[in-house]
Amino acid sequence: MALDKFLPKSEKKEKMIKERRKEVAKILEAEKIYTKGLAQIKDIVSPSALQVNSSYVRIGDRFARTFFAVAYPRYLQTGWFTPIINLDKTFDISMFIYPIDTGIILRALRKTATQVQSRMDLESEAGKIRDPVLETSINDIEDLRDRLQQGLERFFKYGLYITIYGSSEKELDDLSSSLESILEAKLIYLKPAVFRMEQGYSSTLPLANDEIDVSTNLNSSPLSTTFPFVSSSLSSNEGILYGINRHNNSLILFDRFKMENANMVIFAKSGGGKSYFAKLEILRSLMLGAEVIVIDPENEYKHLCDAVGGTFVEISLTSPNHVNPFDLPAINEDEEPAEVLRNNIANILGLLHIMLGNITPEEDSILDRAIKETYAIKDITQDAVWKDKSPDPPTMGNLYDVLCNMEGAGDLATRLEKYTHGTFAGFLNKPTNVKLNSQLVVFNTRDMEEVLRPVAMYLVLQYIWNQIRSELKKRLLVVDEAWVMMQHEDAGAFMFQIAKRCRKYYTGLTTITQDVTDFITSRYGKPIVTNSSIQMLLKQSPASADVVAETFYLTEQEKFLLLESNVGEGIFFAGLKHAAIKIIASYTEDQIITSNPQQLIEIEKAKKELIGK
Repeated sequence: MALDKFLPKSEKKEKMIKERRKEVAKILEAEKIYTKGLAQIKDIVSPSALQVNSSYVRIGDRFARTFFAVAYPRYLQTGWFTPIINLDKTFDISMFIYPIDTGIILRALRKTATQVQSRMDLESEAGKIRDPVLETSINDIEDLRDRLQQGLERFFKYGLYITIYGSSEKELDDLSSSLESILEAKLIYLKPAVFRMEQGYSSTLPLANDEIDVSTNLNSSPLSTTFPFVSSSLSSNEGILYGINRHNNSLILFDRFKMENANMVIFAKSGGGKSYFAKLEILRSLMLGAEVIVIDPENEYKHLCDAVGGTFVEISLTSPNHVNPFDLPAINEDEEPAEVLRNNIANILGLLHIMLGNITPEEDSILDRAIKETYAIKDITQDAVWKDKSPDPPTMGNLYDVLCNMEGAGDLATRLEKYTHGTFAGFLNKPTNVKLNSQLVVFNTRDMEEVLRPVAMYLVLQYIWNQIRSELKKRLLVVDEAWVMMQHEDAGAFMFQIAKRCRKYYTGLTTITQDVTDFITSRYGKPIVTNSSIQMLLKQSPASADVVAETFYLTEQEKFLLLESNVGEGIFFAGLKHAAIKIIASYTEDQIITSNPQQLIEIEKAKKELIGK
C-alpha cells in the first residue's frame, strides 16, 4: 500500500472501483444465500412430497387420478354435467376451448360430405339397401354446414379433464367407478391418463396449461351444454331446514334474516303444499326464538297454534275479539308524534276505501278532514304532542258522528252507518281487546262474511304493523291467501309498504297465494315479489305456469318441473341461487302441521279416545 501513492490518479480510481465491485458481489451472494433460506408462498402451499405412479399421483397423504373425455353422444342435453358438479366429493375440473377458423371447417366438411355421398352412391349402384348411418351422417354434415355458413354456429376443439381425490387407492377406485358410471349412462366416455398422471394433474391446476392435449370437435350448441355453473347447494351453518335438494340430496339450510331482506313469497296451486311448508317453517322458527304472527283466512293454523300454546284470535261479527282501527302505536324515540298520526290517518283512509267502495276525490278530502276531527275529539292532533304513549283513541262511531255533522258528508255517513249501527255494527266500533303476548299469534278470519274479509285482513294487518313498529323483535309475519288483499288497490299498497319497510323492524313478511295470476298481474303484486329475497314455487297449474315462468325467468325444464312436481316439491329461490326442493317433515312435525282432512279427523279421534281413557 505504500506504493499506491506513487500510482497515477486514474489507476488508483480503477483499483478502488474493482475492490468496490468485489465487495458488492460478496454482499449479493450472501443475500442470495439468505433468500434461499426464506419460506415463500409456494413453499407453504406445496405438498411435502409428490409421488408419480402410472395410474395415480400421490400428493402428501392424498391420492389423485385424472380422467379425460374421449367420446360424446350425437346429442348433448342441457345440464348433462350437473350430476358431476353436484357430487359431494373433492375434485378439480378443467375445460380447454380452442376456436377453429370457420373457413377451414367448411372446406373439411365439404370434403367429408363428398366422401359420404360418394359411398352412398356406390352402395346404391351395387344394389345394397340404404345405410341409416350414412344417411344420418350426411344430414348432420349438411345441417352443420348451413349453420356455420349462416354464422349461427362456430366450431371449437374442446378438452375436458377431471381430477378426483381420495385418501386411499380403494377410495380412489370407488370414486373412479362412480364417475365413469354417471357419465357412461349419458354415453360420455372417460379414460384415465395412464402414464401421464403428472401432466394430467398439472392440466387441472389453475395454471391454464393443457399438457394432455386430448380434445374433441364440438360446435357452439353442444358446447354450451357443458356450462358448469349450477346452483347446487343452499346450505349454511345457521338457520332452519327448509327441505332436501332434489338434485344432490343435500340439505337446504338457510337463515332468511341473513339476506338483504327477510321477505318470502310462496306460490302454489290448491293442494300443492304451500300452507304445509309455511307451517313447517313457522314451527322450526319458533324453536329458534322468533315470534310469529299469522293472518289465517281458512282456519288452517289452529291445530299448530294449539300444539305450541299460541294465541288464537277469531275475527268475525259475533266474535268477542275487537280491533280498533283508530289505535295509535307507541312512539319510538326516533319518531315524531305528528308523523305517526299522519301515517295512521292514511291507513284509516285506505281502510275506508275498501269499506265504502268507490270514493271520489271530493269524498276522499271530506274523509281526511273528518278523521282529523275525530282524533281531535280525543285531543289528538298533529300540533299537540301527546306524552302518553297509549292515548284513549276514538272509534268508528265517533267518525260517524263527525260525518253526520259535516256539510256534504251525508252520503258518506249513510254508507258508514251499517258498520256502526247496522248489520256490521260491533265489528269495527269497539276498543281493542286483543294482545300479542304469545310467541305465536294467529288471527283467524274464516267466519267473517266474504264481503268483509278484505276489510278484516286489512284491519288486522294494520294492527299488527303498529305492534311491529312499537317494539323491535325478531318476527315473521305470515299472510295466507294474500291475493284477497291484492284485489283492492289500497290493501295492495299497504302490503307493499310493509314489504319495503319491515326489514327495518327485524321482521320478515311471508306472502302466500294460490291465485298466482291475480296476484302478479295486480299493481303491487310483482313489486312485492321483487322485494322478497326468498321465493318458493311449488306445484303449479298449467293455467298459471306461463305467468310464473315469465315472472321468475324460468327455463322450459324448470317450468316442466313445476308442472310435474308432487305435493311438497318445487323450486326454492334464495337471492341469485335456486335449487329443486322436496319438503320433508318428521312424524311429530307432520302430525302438528298437516292440513290433510283425513289426518286431522284421525288426530281428533285419537284425542277423544285419549280423553275418554
